[in-house]
Order: sequence, then structure tokens, then C-alpha cells
Amino acid sequence: MFNKRLLVVGLMAATAGLMGCNKKEEVKPVDDSAKLATLEQKANYIIGQNLGKNLQNGGLTIEPDSLALALTDIRDGKESRISEEDMQKIMQEVQQKAMAKQEEEQKKLSETNIADGKKYLEENKAKEGVTTTESGLQYKVITEGKGPKPKATDTVTVHYVGKLIDGTEFDSSVKNGQPATFPLDGVIPGWTEGLQLMPQGSKWEIVIPSELAYGAGGQGPIPPSSTLIFEVELLEIKAAEAAPEAK
Repeated sequence: MFNKRLLVVGLMAATAGLMGCNKKEEVKPVDDSAKLATLEQKANYIIGQNLGKNLQNGGLTIEPDSLALALTDIRDGKESRISEEDMQKIMQEVQQKAMAKQEEEQKKLSETNIADGKKYLEENKAKEGVTTTESGLQYKVITEGKGPKPKATDTVTVHYVGKLIDGTEFDSSVKNGQPATFPLDGVIPGWTEGLQLMPQGSKWEIVIPSELAYGAGGQGPIPPSSTLIFEVELLEIKAAEAAPEAK
């Protein structure tokens, strides 16, 4: 998942020199008859499109007159209308406001996901075949294997499909074309707990509360405070190698 905070910071730094005038002015109608015939005209249009998208992604309102003023000054070799010192202050303020807005949005999303997750877990635990552990982890046996159960120090090989509670699939070893292998004590707590309960050869559905998953930070395509659903098939267990004896 890209880091939106880094995107915002990078955007502000990249566009600092183009913020020419912060004063709001009446925006004049755009001349739709502008020609896009030459290579330079097309390149300018493409760069303008990308800049506009970046401004919007960074939470800024597009001010065509201010942008045009800055670009015209650069073209005509004029000095910036805003001093270097003021530029830094202005862009720092813009960054702070953008980050505060982003954090507030993330907080609201996190609160919503916590509430939705609790509701899902409450409804799911009443379903036939679902077991809820002391930690709040839930699992349902799809196929019960006959092999041993792994220890936290073991390395396991699994096939899995991961989904959000709305059914959105965010990861799948099946689609990736090969099973995943990892040390069981090196993953999220819900995986470490859940797989230790599974005999080798089993396929289970495991529902992991957000506090046993990625929590308020989220991860990649996983939003903050998301309850996760995994269909997991435990294929192989490799015991941790014993530490060499001291001589």
C-alpha cells in the first residue's frame, strides 16, 4: 500500500514552486479551443493533467489562475512573487493541514471498521460449527486433517485466501500460483494462534479480530482496524532446528 503521508509530503515539496499566488480569484472559463497539435503542446497538457491529479490527491483545490501566473512568471524569467522563506512556511502549513485531515479520516475509518468487525464477529460466533477462542479468534473446520499440529517456532507451508468482512479479497496464495512458507512466530498473532490449533492437512476458515491482525495501522490493501477472514489449508510443517549443544 503506498504511504499516503509520503505522497502528501512529496507532492507539497514538488509543487512548492508552482503555488505562485494563494489568493483566491474568480476562475475564468478555460479556452477549450486550445490546440494540442505539437509535441510540446501535448507534453504540457499531460504534465498539467498529472499535476492537477497530484494536487487533488494531496487535498488541495486546483487554482488555475494561480498555476497560470506561476508558470507565466517562470516562462518570462520573473522572480517568484513569494520569498523562499515564505514558501517554506506556506508549504509546511499546507502539509500539516493535509496530514491532520488524513489522520482524522483514518481515525473515522478505523472507528467504523471496529464497529463493523464487532458486529460481524458477534453474528458469526452464533453460526453452526464456529468456535471462538479466549482471545476472540474464530474458526470453522472445513476439512479436518490427521497430521500433527505446528508449534509457534515451526515453519509452515500453507495455501490461503484472505478477505475483508465485506468479501473483498486482498491476498491469495492460490492466485499467486504457489503456497506460502513462513515461520509461525513471524506473522500476525491471529495466524500464530490459529494455525497452532490446526492438524496438518486441515482446511479451516479463520476469522481474526483487528487487534490480532494489523490493528489501527492497517497494511497494504487492508484498511485500519479491519477484521480479516482467511481460508487456510495447512500443507506442511517443518520443525525448528534444535540449537547446537554448548561445548
